[in-house]
Amino acid sequence: MSTNDVAKRYVELCKKGQFDAALELFSQDAVSVEAVAMPGGLPQEARGLPAIREKGKAWGDAHEVHAVDVDGPWPNGNRFIVRFGLDVTNKPSKQRIQMEEAGLFTVENGKIVREEFFYEGG
Repeated sequence: MSTNDVAKRYVELCKKGQFDAALELFSQDAVSVEAVAMPGGLPQEARGLPAIREKGKAWGDAHEVHAVDVDGPWPNGNRFIVRFGLDVTNKPSKQRIQMEEAGLFTVENGKIVREEFFYEGG
C-alpha cells in the first residue's frame, strides 16, 4: 500500500470509530509517542504493536467517548497528518472534556511505523 492508501484507510476506519481495526495498518514494531506520559504509569512512548494496543485499551478504559471527529488525511511524502476532535468524559474524575489533537504518521513498506500525537498540554 502507498502512503496515500494507508492514510485514507486509516482515516476511514477512525471515522467509523474502528480504532482497533486501524491497528491492522501498523507494523509489528511500530512506535507510538504521546505529547506527555499518560496517567496510570504508561510511558510517553510505546514500542511494538502489543504496547500500542495496551496504551489504547488503558485510554479507552479511562474514558467514555461521546463523539469523535476525524479530519484528513494530509499526506507529505511517506508521512501524513490527521486531526482528531474528541468529546470524552474521564471516568476517574468524571470530568467531561473536549480536546483536539493532531497525529503525525510515518509509513514504511506499506505499514505505519511511527505515530506522534500533538495536543494542548504536550
